[in-house]
Amino acid sequence: MRAYYYDNVPGDQRLPHDYSPSRPVSQETLKALNVEHWVIPVDGHLPKIDAIAKEKGYKNRDMINVSKEGMGEIYEEKIKTFFQEHMHEDEEIRYILSGTGFFDVRETPTDEWIRLAVEPGDLIVIPPGIYHRFTLDEANKIQAMRLFQDEPKWIPYNRSKETDMNPHRIDYLKRVGVGA
Repeated sequence: MRAYYYDNVPGDQRLPHDYSPSRPVSQETLKALNVEHWVIPVDGHLPKIDAIAKEKGYKNRDMINVSKEGMGEIYEEKIKTFFQEHMHEDEEIRYILSGTGFFDVRETPTDEWIRLAVEPGDLIVIPPGIYHRFTLDEANKIQAMRLFQDEPKWIPYNRSKETDMNPHRIDYLKRVGVGA
């Protein structure tokens, strides 16, 4: 996974949106935001994924194929939904099996976007309460294993004044040392 600051230049969200020169983001910065990352080669990945799932208490999993072929008629609508700035009340755990894409997370307290370019073998954990979004890159496809602590669910709370007051958002800010 490559992490860098998003340039905010208008245009296709699927482009890299990297500054020139690039502004890389360190592992320490991601750790301070509670974003976790592992690289687990796809060949023979299951025992390692199972061990992490057991350690972190992930009880369920499924697969998602984000592509025109995999999603059919709802593809365009889902891509727009994924790229809206939102948070979840649960961790978002993704292990990339094939394809490539971008997760963008909001850095706190600067409110800058950090782009996480993911590829096969990347396992990322986006904490509850962090504002983020997702998009494919120009290849327009990614297949990922989604892991869940309980029953599979994916409920986005789009950024708003109400969402800013969500207890999971407030807890996240406390965990990263921002807010009361």
